Amino acid sequence: EMLKKVKIESDVLHVCIAHALTNEREEIMGLLIGQVEDDVSHIHALVLLERLDKQKDRVEISPEQLCNAAMTAEKLGERTRLKQPMRIIGWYHSHPHITVWPSHVDVQTQHAYQLMDKDFIGLIVSCFNQSDQSKMGEVRVTCFQAVKFEGNDSHERVEIEQEIVSTKELSHACLQELTKLPEILLQEEISAYQESLSYADQDVLTAVQNSAVYTQAVTKIIEIICTPIFQLMESRLAKSKMKQNELIRKLKVEGRLTKLV
Repeated sequence: EMLKKVKIESDVLHVCIAHALTNEREEIMGLLIGQVEDDVSHIHALVLLERLDKQKDRVEISPEQLCNAAMTAEKLGERTRLKQPMRIIGWYHSHPHITVWPSHVDVQTQHAYQLMDKDFIGLIVSCFNQSDQSKMGEVRVTCFQAVKFEGNDSHERVEIEQEIVSTKELSHACLQELTKLPEILLQEEISAYQESLSYADQDVLTAVQNSAVYTQAVTKIIEIICTPIFQLMESRLAKSKMKQNELIRKLKVEGRLTKLV
């Protein structure tokens, strides 16, 4: 029996999208944490994963990562709004510059997960695409499962209805994972660079090029992480100034403004 609906908290979806927007060339991935009740999947948290093999058109989650995430899920559930142990109920990955619909590989991967858990859900974030109508960048999200129809040997995707549950702020669980993002991105680049150093027969020019690529990648990570932080600080400063000016105006009207102001 298929899932009827996926309910995902808005802060979890925001972190998924933030993770997806960190890489324009390759797919990223992670796991979804929550509960399944009455054929409805409730997603309350997520686990960001380091990519062990960078590819443009697919991602792979190792058994070790899955095992570690399963243990993390129980503790992570205590940091959600429900404050109770949870489990892995799905996975997510990005589709940069391509459609939101799952590929043949995605469907086969989803089917493999459903063999372990029939309620397992797949979520895809399509990003770095342009809207045909507005000509502006857009992000699309879909949830799906794999199903095998009678008379058909292959599996096909079935889109699952999704509902975004509004949240006022980031939960402790989401904040915990979001703060890990810079470390995960940096570790991916370090691993790739260290692998390039393992080739003993590379010439000096190749070594210099690999070093330059690594430096460029690290600089890009700093740009991705720091720019939004600076924008947030500027936005909060502007709001604080507006509140300050409004307070000063009210004090002037009430005749309570001191000479210090």
